[in-house]
Amino acid sequence: MIYNCPGSQKFKQPRPESITCPGCREELEMWTDEFEIKCPKCKKIVKRQEGQNCLDWCKYAKECVGEEVYKDYLKSKKRR
Repeated sequence: MIYNCPGSQKFKQPRPESITCPGCREELEMWTDEFEIKCPKCKKIVKRQEGQNCLDWCKYAKECVGEEVYKDYLKSKKRR
């Protein structure tokens, strides 16, 4: 496993972020390693809105964050 990539820290050491549900405007907590969550108020699926990150282009991405996280990331990209 690779330990020094700054771009992968949000997957290796997740932290909470506040986001607003686009359906009901409820304030939600989404962790940096989550790609989508379900709003507890309106039940809408809220997806993380972000562009490319190192998992899209780095040849060491799978080894860096681990196979499970990498597979989850790829699945979430297909659903966007």
